[in-house]
Amino acid sequence: MALALDVKADEGMWMPAQLPTIGKALREAGYKGDPKDLADLTKAPLNAVVRIGGGTGAFVSSDGLVVTNHHVAFGVIQYNSKPDRDLITDGYVAPDRAGELPANPDYRLRVTVGFDKVTDRVLAGAAGKTGRAYYDAVDAASKALVAECEKEQGYRCSVANMFYGRDFYLVKQLELRDLRLVYAPPRAIGNYGDEIDNFVWPRHAGDFTVLRAYVGPDGKPADYSPDNKPYHPPSHLQVAREGVADGDFVMLAGYPGITYRHRTAAEFADQIEWRLPASVEVLKQLQDVIEDQGKADRDAGIKYASQLQSLKNGIKRFSGELEGLERSDAVTIHREDEAAMLAWLATQPDAKTLKPRIDEAMKLIAAGKDVRERDLLVGLLSSQTQLMRGALAIDRLAVERPKPDAERESGYQQRDEELIQSQLKQAQRRYDPRVEKALVTALVTRYQKLPDAQRLPEFDAVFGRTAADLAKTLDRVYGATKMGAEAERTRLFKASPADIAGSSDALLVAAHKLQPALLRIEDERKSREGDLLRLRPAYMQALIAYREKQGKAVYPDANSTLRVSYGKVTPLVARDAVTYAPVTTVAGIVEKNTGKQPFDAPKPLLDAIRKGDFGQYADPKLKAMPVDFLSNLDTTGGNSGSPVLNAKGELVGLNFDSNWEAVSASWMYDPRYKRAIHVDMRYMRWLMDKVYPAPALLKELGVPAETH
Repeated sequence: MALALDVKADEGMWMPAQLPTIGKALREAGYKGDPKDLADLTKAPLNAVVRIGGGTGAFVSSDGLVVTNHHVAFGVIQYNSKPDRDLITDGYVAPDRAGELPANPDYRLRVTVGFDKVTDRVLAGAAGKTGRAYYDAVDAASKALVAECEKEQGYRCSVANMFYGRDFYLVKQLELRDLRLVYAPPRAIGNYGDEIDNFVWPRHAGDFTVLRAYVGPDGKPADYSPDNKPYHPPSHLQVAREGVADGDFVMLAGYPGITYRHRTAAEFADQIEWRLPASVEVLKQLQDVIEDQGKADRDAGIKYASQLQSLKNGIKRFSGELEGLERSDAVTIHREDEAAMLAWLATQPDAKTLKPRIDEAMKLIAAGKDVRERDLLVGLLSSQTQLMRGALAIDRLAVERPKPDAERESGYQQRDEELIQSQLKQAQRRYDPRVEKALVTALVTRYQKLPDAQRLPEFDAVFGRTAADLAKTLDRVYGATKMGAEAERTRLFKASPADIAGSSDALLVAAHKLQPALLRIEDERKSREGDLLRLRPAYMQALIAYREKQGKAVYPDANSTLRVSYGKVTPLVARDAVTYAPVTTVAGIVEKNTGKQPFDAPKPLLDAIRKGDFGQYADPKLKAMPVDFLSNLDTTGGNSGSPVLNAKGELVGLNFDSNWEAVSASWMYDPRYKRAIHVDMRYMRWLMDKVYPAPALLKELGVPAETH
């Protein structure tokens, strides 16, 4: 693939290995470092960038301090909160290292240390196979590579699929398991504006949290222990003393989740016409359930605060994505682009081999519509529950444990058992039986309305076919199960497959009855995915060749691997006669403040703003205290917490959101509207200095508090 082609500074989630090839464009955009260094994951700055929780973070001190978003660490804050110690509302400043609070047991930090192309090894055994056999060959080769990679303890490895089955990379990551809460602003700072402001500019949120990574006394990754010591990363980012202004170069490194920009036109249409509207509808129903239950029981509200926040974010994101794709006329544009590409392909020598495979792939994609609603609901039944998910996981482990480890399902191998156990251990801090019953009721009630062709006999046998049957079943199952106790979940996790099969626990019995249906759905999915793994590379080969002919470089769709984007601090022309400046200030906090959620700025913050003691943190041009800033960096979900660097590689911001007009960027990049929203590090430093003081922390960050 030829990469030395024209690129736009405002588009592209580039693999580090690609950056030297586009080095000329990087330097012309303003980067002062050596682009070759960005391809070396053992060098700064990329070896300081980490994957943490469901987002990104970065080391910012030699003693393992990590900065990420408040919402990325929200589960940690919620895990340590209770009615008599509400860290969500009040925030937290650790008085010293002994006062740093352990994160939830399944919270992880990973540092990428290796990224090697392994395409030939992954595909060697798949030649000549189709369907499930092709999938299994790729899966077996991937597992073998992972097992070989993970012989070195303390590392987590994976095989990443690039360009939809065209290339594969072995990703090696150091995994740290002991993370602790150091500094979190109150909710009314970290999430100022909540869902009203979510995906909206101008923004005034201090969406940051500081944690610390620990290792065992021997310096190796370890579970939490008071005897552990801070991890010393090979490098860390330097927090900038100066800020940024309109037109300044900025660069971002992080772990964007998933983009779909290279999908077919039919998939674009399905996303707009069904998936987004359906997802918004069902997630909104789950949000209503949790909010209603939380109003009646404050303790339940705290337990489900993290899940509620995730649901609200998903709803708004999907709503914005739908609106943005419709605004950009994505279906029409993509159909025209695809038609032009296929017309060009028809004139090429390899059309006879590629076109039949492309046609077959498109037929498979169309066939997937038949069970899409069923699969959406079944997936949510496990992902949006605690005890039900735990019971299904325990029962699935009983299916997988008798197999050789290499033949176990991914997610249930020996390497995964520690994480499963950690999730089971913490369940009671995020579980209330009334809330879970209400969530299951909402999902299964929708399932019961599906046409018979999508029904699953096992689900009907467990839940019944009527609302009355469902209510009776859930009262019996959740009334009788003992899985609400951590000791019982721990016992069942360690139990033999025979003991699980013979268990009389009502919830586990239900999970055992549901499992054959889930396995059947999984088999259907793998057969379809196997053929798409085999066929999609033909589409990608044609697409890459077509775009190269147009002089355009091609980056792979995001897939939670380390990527780099670069661009500039940029205003937004949202629509006719509406232009937004790229920097907000604390004046906007006061303007929005109503004293009621979500615009209930804390009194210490308002007092500090009125005092106007901004000192070194004030923007010299604006003569005001900055809060957030806007850029044209290419981002998507997973980039939350990604460090934003200036031309010298210093930390100037933390990415935390996109604007409403650009939520659809996971599917289609529109340079007119795509903007990313970042916390200005000057605001974080000012809060740590003047509002919720942490002088020792600022000193460790290398930006000491002002002397008074």
